[in-house]
Amino acid sequence: MYRRWSRTRLRPVAILACLLTLAASVPVAAQMWRSRRPPPTADSAMPQAEFHMARLIYGNNTSQLGRGFGRPWWAIDWPEAEAHFLPAVKRLTRIEVSDDSIHLELTDDRVFDYPWLFAQQVGYWTLNDAEILRLRQYLERGGFLVVDDFHGPQDWQNFEVIIRQVLPGRPILELPADHELLHVFYDLDERTQIPGERHLRLSGNDEVVVDMPYSPPHWRGIFDDDGRLMVAINFNMDMGDAWEHADDWYYPEPMTALAYRFGINYIIYAITH
Repeated sequence: MYRRWSRTRLRPVAILACLLTLAASVPVAAQMWRSRRPPPTADSAMPQAEFHMARLIYGNNTSQLGRGFGRPWWAIDWPEAEAHFLPAVKRLTRIEVSDDSIHLELTDDRVFDYPWLFAQQVGYWTLNDAEILRLRQYLERGGFLVVDDFHGPQDWQNFEVIIRQVLPGRPILELPADHELLHVFYDLDERTQIPGERHLRLSGNDEVVVDMPYSPPHWRGIFDDDGRLMVAINFNMDMGDAWEHADDWYYPEPMTALAYRFGINYIIYAITH
């Protein structure tokens, strides 16, 4: 799938200035990365705001390293995604929002204090029997899980094998256009595929081209007996990357805006159901 997003052509002098600035900033950026704080943990007994996003820790952190600076798959896009998205939630809603996400394993009893759980790269996730049982309990007690950033049949197969163990017998359904999740705050009538940064490239005309390896995008879900959405599934798209690269000149602004709207709808749906 290809889509073009026009950008202003840079003059050669401007390009040279950008390159010199970038070269000078590399050592500083590397030092900032090395001194960056570790992932936050739930040291306090309760969340620190009306809405406190939690990231799901899964797998062995040392054996499941993902792309970029040795971060594990579950931590992909952190902390940049939260640094952009959570302030946007504050600006666009009246929800009191925490400054950063909390990172929790399912075996931590405090996971039940955080009703909005975010899991990325679930094409690589692994859960043991105890974690599978705990996630089932979490969802059946009213928790809301959003899964994001996985693509293609192999990723889907790995995700599906585990989620069907978590919620056996519950079908995975496409969200209809009139579902409340898509209209609880923003009307999300546009089903545009949200790309990962790695799926963007510059054309010869200085246009950003979206080149997604798998399509179409799917917004799917798993529901409880009362029709409440328990698991929101972003498949063949990367909402987290759209948050992470919100201030990058080459990432299409309409995609970040759409990702913000989806994220806010997920939050409001979760805290009102």
